[in-house]
Amino acid sequence: MNEIMVTIKVYGTDDLCASCINAPSSIETASWLDAALRRVYNGGNFEVVYIDIKEPQTKEDKLFSMRVIEEDLWYPVVVINDLIITEGNPNLKDIYRKLDELGLSRIE
Repeated sequence: MNEIMVTIKVYGTDDLCASCINAPSSIETASWLDAALRRVYNGGNFEVVYIDIKEPQTKEDKLFSMRVIEEDLWYPVVVINDLIITEGNPNLKDIYRKLDELGLSRIE
C-alpha cells in the first residue's frame, strides 16, 4: 500500500506586523501547525516546512515568496500542492478539509 506524503508549506517571516498584536510569528505558527496536525494525522504522511520569504532556498519558493510580497498576502500563508489554503491566522478546519481530500488518514 502506497502511503501519501504531503508537504505543507508555511510562508512568512519572523517580523511581526504592527497590526498583529499578540499574534505568533510565522515560524511559531509553523511549529504550532505541525504539532496540531500530528494530533490528528499520521505524522509519517506529511511534513510542515517553514519558508522565510526573505530568504527562500529553492526557485519555487523564491517565486512564491515574491508573490506573497507583491500581492501583499497576509502571512503566514499556508500552501498545500501549490494551492493557498489559508492566509494570516490559519484555519485548521480548512487545512483538515484539504488533507482529508488528499486522502491522509486520521489517527483513530
